[in-house]
Amino acid sequence: MSMFDLSGKAAIVTGGNSGIGLGFARGLAGAGATVAIAARNEEKNAAAVAGLEREGGKAFAVRCDVSSEQEIGEMARRVVEEAGGIDILVNNAAFLCSKACFPAMKEAGAGKILNNGSMLSIFGAPWGSPYASSKGGMVQLTKSLATAWAQHNIQVNCFLPGFIDTPLTQAARVQVEGLNEKMLARCPAGRWGSPDDFHGLAVFLSSPASDYVTGAAIPVDGGFSVNML
Repeated sequence: MSMFDLSGKAAIVTGGNSGIGLGFARGLAGAGATVAIAARNEEKNAAAVAGLEREGGKAFAVRCDVSSEQEIGEMARRVVEEAGGIDILVNNAAFLCSKACFPAMKEAGAGKILNNGSMLSIFGAPWGSPYASSKGGMVQLTKSLATAWAQHNIQVNCFLPGFIDTPLTQAARVQVEGLNEKMLARCPAGRWGSPDDFHGLAVFLSSPASDYVTGAAIPVDGGFSVNML
């Protein structure tokens, strides 16, 4: 369907060289967007770009430390120069990226911002208080930006990953006894998620199909967050 076609759109995916970020990048590239992989590790960036190109996608890499406002500004300028604008921003990290990309979106009269939340945006936990606080704040930041920038036809939404099979969670399953068994027992889908499970959401939230969807926090968790057992 044409409403899901991202041909001619330019997307930035921060942290897009592995895991969930790469899952988003693959979904966007598969729908026709030109994807800028923005992350610090240049070797992993190059590998991600090569993989997207092998699949027929258009991509390029921009080395960027998302804790540096200067590097983020330079990244945004480079993407505008190389891709002609910024239509989509996937924030795996950094409020500063939204700030840097906003002018290009405002000028274009449209934009899509996708923020990475967490199950800890919903649940409390006896560990990781700073992390949980930041992820709860990500949902509120999403709502605030959604209401502030709707007048410029910019939609801002948040995705909340459940237990996804990535190198980080593979290590966690070794370090945390019983994690795998407890997760599978609660998750109605009965499996760990895959970065590929984000392809469809990436396209929907980046396309005209979601032009009237903004400020939402969408779990991608196989039903984990709605199962009371």
